Amino acid sequence: MAFLWMSEGGAGEEYPLSGGQIEEIEAARIEPNPAQPRREFDTEALLALSESIRRHGILQPPVVRRLPGGEKYELIAGERRLRAARMAGLEILPCLVRESSADESAELAIIENLQRRDLDIFEEASAIAALCDRFRMTQEQVAARLAVSQSYVANKLRLLRLSQGARGVIAAAGLTERHARAVLRLPEERREPALRHMADEGMNVAAAEKYVERLLEEKRPRARHAGVIKDIRLFYNSLDRAMRLVREAGIDIAAERRENEGEIELTIRIQKPSGARIKRPQTKDEVG
Repeated sequence: MAFLWMSEGGAGEEYPLSGGQIEEIEAARIEPNPAQPRREFDTEALLALSESIRRHGILQPPVVRRLPGGEKYELIAGERRLRAARMAGLEILPCLVRESSADESAELAIIENLQRRDLDIFEEASAIAALCDRFRMTQEQVAARLAVSQSYVANKLRLLRLSQGARGVIAAAGLTERHARAVLRLPEERREPALRHMADEGMNVAAAEKYVERLLEEKRPRARHAGVIKDIRLFYNSLDRAMRLVREAGIDIAAERRENEGEIELTIRIQKPSGARIKRPQTKDEVG
């Protein structure tokens, strides 16, 4: 059995929840699903849906399961419809009662919300993580259940590496998932300040990605310029020729080179002739 639910914009989407029967149930007897991934509900959207229900009734019954004891029901799918129905003053509403275990109910609640694609980015990531953790699903299995790629699932899970503070900045500033993924390239302590800067500057995704690249560039060691390398080689060649001339004059000379971080150290040793005194060249001031 497949049902057609009506979104707030009026468009229908079909999702399969086979089995069960329609029953009239008191709204007060229906409890929310603890596995519901959605944490925020748009008040204006609920008011619009409530008005639609008041005028036209519930076009798609919420899906519930009967809890042990038979007095209470647990919601599987349709929490916005249930909330809107209560706002519209409905005390009794039609529901599809489905036989499900607690785990099946939780899994269906998560998948139903994910399939609608209207969760915020962190609710969606948390819901996917719940499928992996609670139901021991691999990323490939989750991807198959949601009809998405494995890389899609992996990218969603990566968002959970952001701190609560960073997530708050993203939500408050209305930044996108691509903004969030861009700052994941930064060390953790730099992510939240970077997000605040993006928000303050009103950066689009392209500008944000360039900004992150600049931050990363500041930490990278600068590549040596090809011209500098060429000049150093010319210097070495000149030094080698000079030392060869000294040796041809019968003077023992040796050079030692050590490369350290950011510098090259050269030590030149010349054998001092026995009994000879090496006169220090005079400076211009001494000559004058």
